[in-house]
Amino acid sequence: MEILRDRVAVVTGGASGIGRAMARRFAAEGMHLVIADINAERLAESAAELRSTGREVTEVVLDVSRAEDIAMLADTAFDRYGDVAILCNNAGVTKRARSWELTLDDWTWVLGVDLWSVIHGVRTFVPRMLTQGAPAHIVNTASVTGLMPLIDMASYCSAKSGVVSLSECLAIELAEAGAEIGVSVLAPGFIDTNIGESGAHRPAVFAESAPANRPRSTTGLEATMTADDVAGVVLNAVQQNRFWILTHQQYRSSLVERAEGIGTDARPVSFRVV
Repeated sequence: MEILRDRVAVVTGGASGIGRAMARRFAAEGMHLVIADINAERLAESAAELRSTGREVTEVVLDVSRAEDIAMLADTAFDRYGDVAILCNNAGVTKRARSWELTLDDWTWVLGVDLWSVIHGVRTFVPRMLTQGAPAHIVNTASVTGLMPLIDMASYCSAKSGVVSLSECLAIELAEAGAEIGVSVLAPGFIDTNIGESGAHRPAVFAESAPANRPRSTTGLEATMTADDVAGVVLNAVQQNRFWILTHQQYRSSLVERAEGIGTDARPVSFRVV
């Protein structure tokens, strides 16, 4: 992935946060963008900002949890540009509650956006990327909580753990097939984004929700990285074809400790944001 200029990046969750920052960083590399989000107003703002850089931008308003919407996104990208160099399955939402308090609607909403969207992206984009005859890369956004549990975040952690496992399997399978498609899994720590506001765009069909009686684990803490910082790390990983993208290296010791405890008498410990 040494040559990115005039190639195409597709980014879901591209209206804000890490998704918008990644799109901005790719534009700075001379790439054209296809950005998608459920928030039409913010998506239009993001697209306008990117177009001001002189790059071609296509915006698609969709619900990433719907297979047909991701199929529409793929059709839009490939029909317009012919190939996709970078696919970022990035959209995410969160719901805080005890695992037994989460409603079925809570679980369906979070797993739909955070895990099923990545499944849809892989199923829809990879077959076409395999035939396009040019190097490509896939970035799946998980979380450090996909590697370590976090209290009151069972649905989010479950979804992100699934993204990690899917990404590992995908990377192995593509390598075995001899495909020129790299895979990275992004596992950010606490980043200052608006994911905490995701409930504002929760579809009305998911009406039954557990009480919002749990404060965020990051309350009172100050983020040490911005979304733009993360986007720079992602670009570097894509260019170097690195699989693991861990934004906060201070968490590695905790991750190693957890891994070493598997199969022993160690008990689960909640991830601590520092």
